Amino acid sequence: MSNLADQKCIPCKGGVPPMSREEIAEFLLHIPGWGAEKDHHLVRTYTFPDFAKALAFVNRVGAIAEAEGHHPDIYLAWGMVRVEIWTHKINGLTESDFILAAKIDANRA
Repeated sequence: MSNLADQKCIPCKGGVPPMSREEIAEFLLHIPGWGAEKDHHLVRTYTFPDFAKALAFVNRVGAIAEAEGHHPDIYLAWGMVRVEIWTHKINGLTESDFILAAKIDANRA
C-alpha cells in the first residue's frame, strides 16, 4: 500500500459494501492515532495549547476536505479538535476515508 496521504479521495457513488473489520484493521496500521468506532467511522482527537491553534487546524482540515471533496464531521473546543470520518453514501468506511485521515495527519503541524 503506497503512502495514503499521497493518494486522492475517490467519490463514492454507492452500491459498494463498506470495508470489512479485517480491511479496517489493516488500514488502521497506516494511520496511527486513529480508531474505528463500531467498524463504522474513523475518529481521532487532537490536542492544542490554545483555542487559536485548534481553530487554525480546523481551517486546514476544511481546506483539505474541500480539495478532496470528502467532508468529515469536526468538533472544536478550547485546545481540542475531534474529527470523525465515514462515507455517508454507504454508511460505513471506504479507502477514501483513510486517505482523508492520512492527509489530515500530514497537516497537523
